[in-house]
Amino acid sequence: MTGCVLIVDDDPVMCETLELVLAKQGFDVRSATSATDALDVVAGAAHAAIDVILTDLNMRGMNGLELCERMVANRPDVPVIVITAFGSLETAVAAIRVGAYDFITKPPDSDALVVALERAIQHRRLRDEVKRLQRVVADSTRFGPSLGSSSAMRALYDVLERIVDSTASVLVTGETGTGKEVIARALHEQGPRRKAPFVAINCSAVPEALLESELFGHVRGAFTDARAPRAGLCVQAKGGTLLLDEIGDMPLSLQPKLLRVLQERSVRPVGSDEEIPIDVRVIATTNRDLRTLVEEKRFREDLYFRINVIHVELPPLRARGGDVLLLAQHFVDVHAARAGKRVTGLSPAAAEKVLAYAWPGNVRELQNCIERAVALTRYEQIAVEDVPEQVRAYRRSHVLVAGDDPSELVSLGEVERRYVLRVMEAAGGNKTLAAEILGITRKTLYRKLEEYGAGAGSEVS
Repeated sequence: MTGCVLIVDDDPVMCETLELVLAKQGFDVRSATSATDALDVVAGAAHAAIDVILTDLNMRGMNGLELCERMVANRPDVPVIVITAFGSLETAVAAIRVGAYDFITKPPDSDALVVALERAIQHRRLRDEVKRLQRVVADSTRFGPSLGSSSAMRALYDVLERIVDSTASVLVTGETGTGKEVIARALHEQGPRRKAPFVAINCSAVPEALLESELFGHVRGAFTDARAPRAGLCVQAKGGTLLLDEIGDMPLSLQPKLLRVLQERSVRPVGSDEEIPIDVRVIATTNRDLRTLVEEKRFREDLYFRINVIHVELPPLRARGGDVLLLAQHFVDVHAARAGKRVTGLSPAAAEKVLAYAWPGNVRELQNCIERAVALTRYEQIAVEDVPEQVRAYRRSHVLVAGDDPSELVSLGEVERRYVLRVMEAAGGNKTLAAEILGITRKTLYRKLEEYGAGAGSEVS
């Protein structure tokens, strides 16, 4: 392991000698003839330019121990190795006490010096990596337990940071299992309304006859079972956040009433003539393609624009690269602790299978997979046989044109069919996204899917 070494010695000959020895070993070497000059070099270098300092102990002016103290105070990430001709136990203890990483006697053995420098550089890089992972976890958990350091997740965190303090309505979209409600809760818990209620309703889980009453409330006698007045969720969320989960499934007949509530910022309970003012931030989530629903007259365009002030698109797990393994390790730790089992992680073979799988159920499916694997495994590492069959047997589909035998080649129409279906798979069934990738209109895409007999099965579930 090589890196950049800064040699500090008031003897120019010694600096030159050490430079020649270390340069032959592949190190990038710089030198300074005083501790003051060394501090200037470190201060003027890029943050990670100097990997380790190799300093003489006895120098005119500031000595090696004082230089070590200054480095520990100002740049503790850069390890310091002290070298001196006056080796003794007391000197070694003094160097370690002020924060030196190691201590070597002069003249140093070249092999021992190289080993000491490599260990110090490795120590520095491991320390940097630990800090990086801590930042990843801290940044990720700020917006819920959806860990990730991929470019897609970094872009998502950037958007969330900018909107967390806003009161504007947010539309969170993404495939099933991507963590839309997790993000909605995180926006509430990290925002200025965190001390007020977070109230959620699943628009697809409540019967149409009850949904209006659940949202807006009712007065006594408004309908048969209304024996007492009840405040709706819009009122219950006063000062906080109202989550309209799966808003794409809201009945068309109820959408104008919701639109009026959002526009007027007031609600009229069922059976009442009075308006009740409301103060809520609305976050809506859906795995449906609302623009397509608008075109099909199954969702009101004016309501779509009202809830879609800020749009947050959650990336599918298959688009997040190595985040899959980061999340898998997180779930191993969580479920192993719950089960009271010693499971440290995935075996290399199992990790390869997990990384290759497309995860149509996204993070939720991955969590279920790891929970199952932790329960089944008999070892400290999850083996291939512990993961579900669909993960073990998965083969990613590709559009290939290979071979010189004309009998092996397919028609242009067949190539197009395979590619269109492959794009639909990658887009998670989102026809709007697939059409954008293909460079065609949604109407053309619908026609092609009907031709391929894939129209019904291509919706996002």
